[in-house]
Amino acid sequence: MSLHTSHPEVLTRLKRAHGHLKSIIQMLEEGRGCLEVAQQLQAVEKAVANAKRTLVHDHIDHCLEHAVSEGTQSADDTIREFKAITKYL
Repeated sequence: MSLHTSHPEVLTRLKRAHGHLKSIIQMLEEGRGCLEVAQQLQAVEKAVANAKRTLVHDHIDHCLEHAVSEGTQSADDTIREFKAITKYL
């Protein structure tokens, strides 16, 4: 597996989401208000969605573009892979 240029950014976003999740668990254990918990859950959702979008876009830019320009994959396979990964956007 090669390290893409976006992987450090994706890791940062996921670590941020992980931190939010840990605080949500603690908030629930402490009996904190639902509004506060919901706000933190929203932050986790956003962090994960942003990480996913960044990863998918990087795959398209890096892997699929490389496969086309280098001819390592047929056009049909590249289109199929493009369709498969974009369903996660």
